[in-house]
Amino acid sequence: MSVRQMEMPQLGESVTEGTISQWLVSVGDKVSKYDPIAEITTDKVNAEVPSSFSGKITALLAEEGDTLPVGKVMCSIETSEGEPAAEAVPDQTSAATSSADTDQDQSMKKRYSPAVLRLAQENDVDLEQLTGSGRSGRITRKDVEHFIASGKAAQQHSSSAPSAAHTGSAASFSEAVAQAVPKRSEPAVQSEAGDIDIPLTGVRRAIARNMVRSKHEIPHAWTMIEVDVTNLVNYRNQIKNIFHKKEGTKLTYLPFFIKAIVAALKEFPRINSTWAGDRIIEKKAVNISLAVAAEDALYVPVIRHADEKSIKGLAIAVNEMAAKVRENRLSPDDMQGGTFTINNTGSFGSIESQPIINYPQAAILSIESIVKRPVVVNDMIAIRDMVNLCISIDHRVLDGLVTGHFLARVKERLENISPENTPIY
Repeated sequence: MSVRQMEMPQLGESVTEGTISQWLVSVGDKVSKYDPIAEITTDKVNAEVPSSFSGKITALLAEEGDTLPVGKVMCSIETSEGEPAAEAVPDQTSAATSSADTDQDQSMKKRYSPAVLRLAQENDVDLEQLTGSGRSGRITRKDVEHFIASGKAAQQHSSSAPSAAHTGSAASFSEAVAQAVPKRSEPAVQSEAGDIDIPLTGVRRAIARNMVRSKHEIPHAWTMIEVDVTNLVNYRNQIKNIFHKKEGTKLTYLPFFIKAIVAALKEFPRINSTWAGDRIIEKKAVNISLAVAAEDALYVPVIRHADEKSIKGLAIAVNEMAAKVRENRLSPDDMQGGTFTINNTGSFGSIESQPIINYPQAAILSIESIVKRPVVVNDMIAIRDMVNLCISIDHRVLDGLVTGHFLARVKERLENISPENTPIY
């Protein structure tokens, strides 16, 4: 028998850490190779991590809510392969005895995970005053949440005096916490009679974290134009049944919009950029992140090299990504590498919105609902199919001039769609 160690995997090319949102196994459970053992949340995706070995779980070396760097040991598994290697992981009984003998070793108390730091900062919790229940006295997310729920956080905030000792503690704490999260002075919201508490899933936590980061770090600006898509509506109505019968997939309006947007991105590459601190990076690849809603969350899978696809190719890609979201088949690779996001809010009947930028991209565009409206055409009132396009931009990267030119080009392409100049294949 030997003890093998499972490490935090790298769930994407730019992912450096992951948060254990839920353990799917317990100490003593027997697992087979490839069985899921934990649900991991990163900034990119929520995924189940499979076991690399077959055997028995001997130790879970992190708590739910802990954030571990890639390569950090998560758990230990006793396998039947090779010679005994019990020294690789401390025995549970001896560890417990050692802990009792030393009256709670506190050597890891001040090693806070980013999740713990963020939660404490948001709720004005002084971590120095908490007792950790994790390994070696480490303070876990559950410790902080229990402290907040007990109402002690509000008492701690109201009774704290600006003494020298407290000031020094607060200063060291502030240095440790990422400044991207704004500090709140109000106490945590408490449930009242009749309220329903809905636990946060790993995906919802990741969405919340990314949205706060986007709004806090990116100076948003937005604008909107209206587009006459009567020609597009007529063209699509003419060919949608033929396309479905031939290709076996529906032809929606979205591929036409993506095609026009991608072509405009090639003409105005600054829109297809990202902020890099000391420079702006114009991305060569045009990879479209497509916001797709599920029952419990919003996912943003990526259509890679969208500029190389025909309208048929885009239609197939859109349907494939939507199916993966519905069937929970998205992989980390499906969420990587996006350079510009399209949000099809019109599918819910929206006619105007202000989308939040998909960090670290520089822009996001919402396609609103196509509605019939009276408009003036050649000094005459006519009923036309109109749509609003709403774009949010990172004002560090983009200004109104280039954004206006980009939107004008998208508008021109959409209004001039016809069977003669808009091939499907």
